[in-house]
Amino acid sequence: MKKADVVVVGGSAAGPVAGITVRRHYKDVSILLIRKESKVMVPCGIPYIFGTVGSPDKNVIPDALLSNNGIELMVDEVTMGDRVAKTLTTAGGETIGYEKLILATGSLPLQPPIPGMELENVFAMYKDADYLGRVQEVLRNSSDLVIIGGGFIGAEMADECKKIGNANVTIVEILPHCLLLALDEEFCVRAEDALTQRGIRVITNNGVKAILGDGKVNSVELQSGDKLKADAVIIGIGAVPNTELARKMGLKIGEQRGIWVDKYMRTSDKNIFACGDCAEKFSFFTKKPSGLRLASIATIEARIAGANVFKPKRENKGAVGIFSTAFGDFALSAAGLTEKAAKDAGLDVVIGEAAAADKHPGSMPNARELKTKLIFDRKTRKLIGGELSGGTTTGEMANVIAALIQKEMTADEVATFQMGTHPALTASPIVYQIVNAAEQAAIKLR
Repeated sequence: MKKADVVVVGGSAAGPVAGITVRRHYKDVSILLIRKESKVMVPCGIPYIFGTVGSPDKNVIPDALLSNNGIELMVDEVTMGDRVAKTLTTAGGETIGYEKLILATGSLPLQPPIPGMELENVFAMYKDADYLGRVQEVLRNSSDLVIIGGGFIGAEMADECKKIGNANVTIVEILPHCLLLALDEEFCVRAEDALTQRGIRVITNNGVKAILGDGKVNSVELQSGDKLKADAVIIGIGAVPNTELARKMGLKIGEQRGIWVDKYMRTSDKNIFACGDCAEKFSFFTKKPSGLRLASIATIEARIAGANVFKPKRENKGAVGIFSTAFGDFALSAAGLTEKAAKDAGLDVVIGEAAAADKHPGSMPNARELKTKLIFDRKTRKLIGGELSGGTTTGEMANVIAALIQKEMTADEVATFQMGTHPALTASPIVYQIVNAAEQAAIKLR
């Protein structure tokens, strides 16, 4: 029987980071990572396989991350675990003993109960290189592509697929706007305008009644009764935690169907930890269960689980939720609660807004207007959310906002936080958008 001090199950974003973190904190332990995939996809890069990157092989997490950190790799599927014996069994017939176990089994694409899902050329976004290679071949020869779901996956897939040929690409979103779960309406409208300008048809407030075809998809029927011609369909409506192994092992499952964990990322078994999409989340703001699943959250949880595996060192403060995306040179990002989400949570909010060029002066090459919206809790005066649109600088600015949120800074503190600026890299310190939006909110709060 093979044995390791720490066994990590899962090879996507959370698994390798958990293993590397164990190595950094516990130099002398043996670490084994088991995954079923021969190649592991960079999860957020999957839409870009089809256009910008061009191949699944160019979107791979390198195995050197493991070997360079003294982590042994086993490519096999763990099918069962015995918590009393502290052993795992694999599909290949191996038995592995562990002292501590970290589950990072990820998530699976959400499969809606739509008639016709079984038809040929209807695809969900599985994180499997061979599968995605087959999808790519079909999409290269498609004339009419329908993407079900207008979240980040669906919108990015639409934009990338528009790059690889002359296909008619249509997004179907059941909500009033694309990206509405992460952005307020005015930012969603900007995103839809950008998609439309890139030749993508966007249908909102309409769901899919059925996927039609004789063996192979040929059309999609909407709830409105309209039919869309389709020789390929992409399902991009989200993911569900992969908890099959955890359930078999008798671990507690949370309200959002993830593996229940405490603030140290321990499961209901003190020798087993869980992190990433498979683990239950809770909100940084409300402390209630959260359905957020992001690679960035997965790696943070992995850094907590890995550090705590033999001794509690770090606590999970909850998911803030930081998003970003781009369509061409137009980008959007967000951190924390939207105005709508804050109000839905019963908070009284104050908004601060600012817009200015993201370089200075505005005549600098490639300067773009960057719009910023900050959301503050009126009662505590603390920053609880922010949204941005403009050029590519929005991605890192959302990270700045997330840091300010996590430090629970008030409007006055945000308005006076010290930033560095440079003409080619940032907005002017005179009109720095985060500061000016916070200043506007601070005045409203007086």
